[in-house]
Amino acid sequence: MDDFGWRPYVSVTARRRQAARLLSGLKKAGRVVSPVEIEGRRITTTFWGTAWCENLERYSDYANRLPRGRTYVRNGSVIDLQVSPGKVTALVSGSEVYEVNVEVATVPATQWRALRRDCTGAIDSVVELLQGRLSAGVMARVCAPRTGLFPGPKEIAFRCSCPDWAGMCKHVSAVLYGIGARLDSRPDLLFLLRSVDPQDLIAKADSGLRSRKARREKVLHAGNLSEIFGIDIANSSPRAVPPVRRKATRRKTS
Repeated sequence: MDDFGWRPYVSVTARRRQAARLLSGLKKAGRVVSPVEIEGRRITTTFWGTAWCENLERYSDYANRLPRGRTYVRNGSVIDLQVSPGKVTALVSGSEVYEVNVEVATVPATQWRALRRDCTGAIDSVVELLQGRLSAGVMARVCAPRTGLFPGPKEIAFRCSCPDWAGMCKHVSAVLYGIGARLDSRPDLLFLLRSVDPQDLIAKADSGLRSRKARREKVLHAGNLSEIFGIDIANSSPRAVPPVRRKATRRKTS
């Protein structure tokens, strides 16, 4: 550290080499790691990853702190990121290796029921849901601030082992962006993180479709077929018609 207590500056190239070296050491030690790897300049490229980052950036509590982590996540400093129900644990390579923990609250039951109700019949399959192939209305509902699937600042708690006194250090910021990057390839992790089942949205829709189909079939069977098709149908059973006998004919021979 210098006279002001700051650690020496580490260039991007040196930071990348250090991250690669630390990652290799963890693998040799037998630890299963899942680094965040970014290709190109864009951190996210899919609906779910981009929606996660945009949700964070819309809150003024995070707007001033998040940019500090973009460089870190782009240069591979997040050398391990693990997602479990309600929690994300990560290792970030900086001047040292720092441990970051992010806790995310479960979606409130009333909020999840409202989301399920509003999406009834609008999502055809889990594949469609996870690929983000949703109508504009459903996408807006899922991404709605404070009532959608993404957490607000009061639903996120984090801590880092670094000496930075700031509420959100650059290592935490890098991990938050890293979550968005991870959702690009594993959108199901968002539902795991928020402790809800994506199948609930589909099951609700299937139930509605089945009930409507059952009502249509009931009407068809119970209705008056004569009125439906506009023809006269006798009430009695039709009599059997005897087979028609054909006269045998002899073939002429030449």
